[in-house]
Amino acid sequence: MTTVDTAQQGDTVPRVRSRLPRAASGRIRTVAMYAISVAVGIGVWQLLAMRYGSALVASPAQTVKAAKELASDGTLGNSVIASGRRILIGWGLGVAVGVPVGLLMGRLPVIRLLLDPYIEFFRFIPPIAFVTLAVVWLGIGESSKIVLIFYTSVFIVTLNTIAGVLSIDESKLRAATSLGANRWQVMRSIVLPATVPHIVTGARLAMGNSFLTIVSAEIVAAQVGLGALIWTSRNYGRIDWVFVGIITLGILGFVFDRVLRIVSSRVLRRYGVKL
Repeated sequence: MTTVDTAQQGDTVPRVRSRLPRAASGRIRTVAMYAISVAVGIGVWQLLAMRYGSALVASPAQTVKAAKELASDGTLGNSVIASGRRILIGWGLGVAVGVPVGLLMGRLPVIRLLLDPYIEFFRFIPPIAFVTLAVVWLGIGESSKIVLIFYTSVFIVTLNTIAGVLSIDESKLRAATSLGANRWQVMRSIVLPATVPHIVTGARLAMGNSFLTIVSAEIVAAQVGLGALIWTSRNYGRIDWVFVGIITLGILGFVFDRVLRIVSSRVLRRYGVKL
């Protein structure tokens, strides 16, 4: 009996060890693919800069030099902090409001009938159409930018949450009700867990739209921010600064989305979130 146990333990150890190099090789392969993709992108960028000239397309070297210039006096860092803070606050408020509203609209037909006309009306009006009104009503401070980002986020999260609720198998809901579960218990034990993947997808989509909105909001009513930096660079004819602002927006969005994916996949994995 002892011999068999020892043999089984001996077989298990190599299997565990074999998985470690496999996981490491997978990470190395992923990093290598990212590196190749970035290198190809930079190469195409350099070719375009050589083809059209620095007046139209700043080269990678010129963009890096401009980034160092903007970073040295704090302009780039302040712009990233200002835009990132506005996006996170507006997006967070959109998720915080959109999730419960979507759950209520998905579960209660009366609420859905009452709110659906407003959802369908306002979600087709782009946030940039409200920039002037936001500035007039809320001033040129932080509130106007945050409200615009909230506006562009809340409808996406709400609609995805509704879709998640409506996709739940009706037999599960009837089974829970027949076993004596009340509405709150059904919502907590069945509806919310089943809707989590849709909520995460809506949050990711809303994050992308928040970056679209922040530029237009900051162009009109901000002195600091990546949108304001791009607009100011355009006024001074600094194409290299414009490229710095655009690339920084892309990097910031990539980082935000990557963090959201990692946190969601680890914290909410039991609810079927796989990103």
